[in-house]
Amino acid sequence: MKTVQQLSAQDAACKIKSGDVLVVGGFGMTGVPVHLLDAITETDIKNLTVISNNIGEPGLGADRLLRNGQLSKVIGSYFTSNPGVVEAVQAGSLEVEVLPQGTMAEAIRAGGAGLGGFYTPTAAGTLLAKGRQTKVLDGKEHVFQAPLKADVALLRAWKADTAGNLIYLRTENNFNQAAATAGKIVIAEVEEIVPVGELNPNEIHTPGCFVDYLVQAHTTLKELGISASVEGSLKKVDEARMNMARAALEELQSGDVVNLGIGIPTLVANLVTPEHGIIMHTENGMLGVGPQPESGSAMEYPVNAGKIPVTALPGSSYFDSTSSFAMIRGGHVDVAVMGGLQVDEHGSLANWAVPGRPLLGVGGAMDLASGAKKLIVTMTHTNRSGASKIVKECTLPLTVANAVSVLITDLAKFRFIDGQLTLVQVMPGATQKEIEKKTEASYAVCL
Repeated sequence: MKTVQQLSAQDAACKIKSGDVLVVGGFGMTGVPVHLLDAITETDIKNLTVISNNIGEPGLGADRLLRNGQLSKVIGSYFTSNPGVVEAVQAGSLEVEVLPQGTMAEAIRAGGAGLGGFYTPTAAGTLLAKGRQTKVLDGKEHVFQAPLKADVALLRAWKADTAGNLIYLRTENNFNQAAATAGKIVIAEVEEIVPVGELNPNEIHTPGCFVDYLVQAHTTLKELGISASVEGSLKKVDEARMNMARAALEELQSGDVVNLGIGIPTLVANLVTPEHGIIMHTENGMLGVGPQPESGSAMEYPVNAGKIPVTALPGSSYFDSTSSFAMIRGGHVDVAVMGGLQVDEHGSLANWAVPGRPLLGVGGAMDLASGAKKLIVTMTHTNRSGASKIVKECTLPLTVANAVSVLITDLAKFRFIDGQLTLVQVMPGATQKEIEKKTEASYAVCL
C-alpha cells in the first residue's frame, strides 16, 4: 500500500504555479479547503482560474485570493452572494463563466472520468445556452457541455488514512468527491489523518489513488462564515409569506421527494411534520432534511442550500453534488418549490437575473426547474414598484420555459390547467378585483 506524502499548507501551496487552473471543493463555506487557500495568499502566485461553486464569503476562502488580485477567471454557479466578485466583474478585473450547478458538477465529474462532454436539458432556451451546441434528444432540446479539468484540485475531507483514502463529513462532500478526480495534482486538506487500516473500506468516498498530497488542518467556527451559527437565520416572518408556505404545503403529498429553494420556499420546511410523510432534498447533498436546530453550527449539523445548519431525520442520507443532480435530472425529485421574479401565462419562469446587475448566480434553479416532476413557484404578486410579476411574456432572463405547474403569490394561487393559467384560490385578505388589477397575464377562473 502506498503512503501519500504529508505537507504543511505552505509547502502544498508551492505545488501551484501562476496561470494554473484550480478546481476547489466546497459549498458556501462548508467543505472548503480554507487553509490551503489561505496559504496561496501568502505567495506571489497570480493569474489563477478557479472552478468552484462560489468564491467564499467576504474575507474567507477564495475571496482572499480575489482581494489579493490573484484570480483572473472564475467558473462556477453562484457568485452574487459575494459583493467582491460583483465589483471585480464590473471593474473588468475578473472574467466569470456561470454554469448551472448540476451542469458544473457533472462537467467536473466528466473531466475526471476522461469523457469528452455531455448533453443536458438544463438551461435549454436560456441565456446560458447562447453560443453553445444544441441537439434535440427524445424530443427535448439539450445543451452541450465540455468537461472541466484542472491542473490542481484542492479538497476538504473529514478523515484520511496515510494511503490517501478520504471520507467526507455530512454535506461537506458536495463538490469535493468530483473535484478529487479532475486535477492532475490533488491536494486534500483533512481534519484527521489515521494509519492505514483504521478506515472502514465501506465508508471511503475517494480512493487513495486519486490523492497526491495530504495536509492536516483543523476547521474553526470563524472559517464557517454564515454556517457558523443557525441563530442569525431565525427571523420573524410576516403572515403573508406564511400563507404562501401553507398553500405550497397543500400541494405536497405523502411520499413526495421535495426540494425547497431559498427565500419563501424554505418556510415550508417549518410546517412539515413527520405525519406529512414528505422527504426533503437539498441539492448540496442530503435527503431527509429536518428542521433547523435551536442553536449550533456546521461543525455539528449538515447545512441546507441556504447554508443554514439543519437537522437530519431518521433514514436521511448524504451524497455528493453529482449524485444530487442526477436525482434531479433523472426525475427522482417529485416537487421543486422555488421563488420567482416573473412567471408568464405560458408557465415560463425567470428567477435568477435582474436587469442592470451582472449575471452571476443561477445556482441549482435551472436544474430543478427543468428536472423536477412538478414545479411550484412562490413569489409576491407585484415587484417593489407595484408592477405585476405575472406577465404575458417573461422579459427577464429565463430560468425555464413552459414548466410551472402551480403559482402562489400573496394574493392568489394559480394552476396551469391544460396549459391555461387558472386562478384557483384567493389568498386571505385579497379580493378577485385586486388580483385582476395587479395581474398582467391573461387567466381563467376556477374557484
